[in-house]
Amino acid sequence: MSAALARRVTAEGVGTALLVAAVVGSGIFAQRLSPHDAGLQLLESSLATAGALVALILAFGSLSGAHLNPVVTLAERCFGGMSTGDAFAYVSAQVLGGCLGAVIANTMFELGPITLSTNARSSAGLWTGEIVATFGLIIVIIGVVRSGRAAAAPFAVAGYIAAAYWFTSSTSFANPAMTIGRTLSDTFAGIRWTSAPAFIVAQVGGAVAAIALARFLFPDLPAADLVVPHDEPKAA
Repeated sequence: MSAALARRVTAEGVGTALLVAAVVGSGIFAQRLSPHDAGLQLLESSLATAGALVALILAFGSLSGAHLNPVVTLAERCFGGMSTGDAFAYVSAQVLGGCLGAVIANTMFELGPITLSTNARSSAGLWTGEIVATFGLIIVIIGVVRSGRAAAAPFAVAGYIAAAYWFTSSTSFANPAMTIGRTLSDTFAGIRWTSAPAFIVAQVGGAVAAIALARFLFPDLPAADLVVPHDEPKAA
């Protein structure tokens, strides 16, 4: 692995860990602050997640593109913005970071570092919610960059995810690394490990549909500009 790729992969791992820590940690704290109000818990967690997304994309975007999500990496790979090897390295770092983030959040709130979630999330409605959430996320990213407003991507992504907490039945995981990480916390944000595979399939399905639509909507867009750009040179 080159030094440039190592820096990008590290950024993806650290960024994803912090994002999952924000989601899980805010869920734990919200549950403690508002134990009898699920709506307020969701509001508190969605605001914390949106704030963390803006900060992390701004912090790491110029280095790795701040994908922080395997389906975003999938989109860049499909549009030729990175090699298969680089994409695999990104996804591996994201999944590892997601697991680490959940462990960190559990530890911060004095829970067991790994507490497997018992929160079953398994229904056609929830899977549809994940398809919609992920489809929208990828379209928002590509559409914002396509419009020449890449600098606004952190705010557009955060705004969409905050909204999707509320308008999707699944509360918008929209991220396979996030989903895997959240199996390790038996808290408000957790998901039972047996429910995770169907969520991930739905997320990938939503991403593939968004990529197909983007190819139709933006046929003249150079491949390297279809996701959040970064400064490091891409592998051929």
